[in-house]
Amino acid sequence: MKTPNPKHIERLHKLIEVSPYPSLLSMQMVAIGIGFAKIEITIAKKHKQLLGVVHGGVLASLIDTVAFWAVYFGIQQPDQWYTSVDLKVNYLAPAVSGKLIAEGRQIKVGKKICYASAEIFDSNENILAHGSSTMMILPHKDKLDDFPLPPKFIE
Repeated sequence: MKTPNPKHIERLHKLIEVSPYPSLLSMQMVAIGIGFAKIEITIAKKHKQLLGVVHGGVLASLIDTVAFWAVYFGIQQPDQWYTSVDLKVNYLAPAVSGKLIAEGRQIKVGKKICYASAEIFDSNENILAHGSSTMMILPHKDKLDDFPLPPKFIE
């Protein structure tokens, strides 16, 4: 297995911070590596629905995002990218304050399909949601010309 490039990981953290949708939800990449990712959100008013709990769409977005990044280093070809084709979310408990801590794990990376699972916890390690995502590997990726990345792996 190849070794992730620390400079690439550092740029990924910054990329997520400036990406429009993750930044809209104030997602912060905490960790990423081979087969895993961890993202946090500090709950704010913008995350809540009318009854004062975090909207289910925030939890779904967090599961989708952390599952995506959990398989990132499983895609080893530099000319490949991938996209979500399926998302399953189970809501287990409401969240009203503190942090949302999402942990994603790569389950399988094949030639065309990837699969990952994710859980969201609160600051007290209570599970709030569980989910899974299927992703399709695409033959080419658009270049991030405005945000170039160092090589993904140390050769």
